[in-house]
Amino acid sequence: MTAADTIFAVSSGTGRAAITVLRISGSRAGAVLERLTQTLPAPRLASLRTITDPETGDFLDQALVLWFPGPHSATGEDIAELHLHGSHAIVVAVISALSRSPGIRPAEPGEFTRRAFLNGRMDLVQVEGLGDLLEARTAAQRKQAYRQMAGHASTVFDDWRHQLLMIRSDLEAAVDFVEEPGVAEEAAATIDQGISDLLEEMKKHLAQSASAEIVRDGVRVVLAGRPNTGKSSILNALARRDAAIVSSIPGTTRDAIEISMDVAGFPVILTDTAGLRPSAGDPVEEEGIRRSRKHIAAADVVLWVVAPDVTDSQIVEEGIEPDVVVCNKADLTLYGSGAAGGKWQTAVVRTSAVGNIGMTELLEALSGLIQKRFGQAESSLVVTARQRNAVETSIRFLNGAQMLPSGALELKAEAIRQACDEIGRLTGRIGVEEWLGVIFSRFCIGK
Repeated sequence: MTAADTIFAVSSGTGRAAITVLRISGSRAGAVLERLTQTLPAPRLASLRTITDPETGDFLDQALVLWFPGPHSATGEDIAELHLHGSHAIVVAVISALSRSPGIRPAEPGEFTRRAFLNGRMDLVQVEGLGDLLEARTAAQRKQAYRQMAGHASTVFDDWRHQLLMIRSDLEAAVDFVEEPGVAEEAAATIDQGISDLLEEMKKHLAQSASAEIVRDGVRVVLAGRPNTGKSSILNALARRDAAIVSSIPGTTRDAIEISMDVAGFPVILTDTAGLRPSAGDPVEEEGIRRSRKHIAAADVVLWVVAPDVTDSQIVEEGIEPDVVVCNKADLTLYGSGAAGGKWQTAVVRTSAVGNIGMTELLEALSGLIQKRFGQAESSLVVTARQRNAVETSIRFLNGAQMLPSGALELKAEAIRQACDEIGRLTGRIGVEEWLGVIFSRFCIGK
């Protein structure tokens, strides 16, 4: 397998469909297309062609064909696209004919996108954005991934690199005149201000990265509280299915149960946990409680569930800060006595999981909270651990450059060079070979 090979793959979804798109990329794409259709269509113009087997002359399909000569194509190479009828028999027959053609082979996962990167059609941040876009399940994930793929983040990262290159250039110019009185001090003051301004911008975007990562991975919402307050019933009501076992016996839930939801366009992982109480009934429940506290500690949002028929359910364990208090079993008249009441400093929603009461209000409260906390995350620039590490390392080098004395211009220049290299690795301008296999392994065959 080499980058010079001509490759092909189905680029549309699998299964029964009206149309199946098959892509061919590489130096022999035009020759292969001519063998299948007898004539090469005009560039970038959809043309109806009869596709035949080059060896047997058998009719295979009548399809729309597109021809994209490189370098102005998705991969930077010559590309041909066959928009076939989606019949399994047709697709198999065309793939069989391609497989027997000389100088062409099936594509590896992510190979089309890898070629786009290697040929300068995409940078590494855009590639990561495309990978996230292909896996996006919610509106927030789609918007965040699209901004990365469209190059919004890359434009800013390239500007940071350009600023660093200019600062380094100024430093090296000042080194030539370091013997002149006051030159080093004046140059260092101007350069330090430039570093300071850039640092402030980089730190601002880095601070948003945690929220951006939550949008990628999902907001962790945990149902917590005493046993038998109805946490599992609430989970089932929100999931609209019996995801958790429900009974009147306290301590029924022994381990965490998770479901995935879409709340206000954000991916949410809703977790039902074992009820918390000072003394567990047995070692298994004790382990369940330990795991509950672990999930609560890692949660982005905690829903504390109380019930009027559960003693002291309104008392929150020390160290837990609820984001929403859910007063469940609202159908019970006991609520009139204030048995599960309390002066809460957070949002309170009354529900009845059995009567399906208040679930809309609970979702609205959760939606408002998520929008408030993570609503701006979809516009973040730094969204992956790899990107965050590169920016953090660059910031560390810039902080080191600022701490150097004004006369140490050469040392400052070296620190700036290292910071600049980190931003270069961020977009894939330099030294990213070790990341390529990891990133492209997520892609499907046709991408």
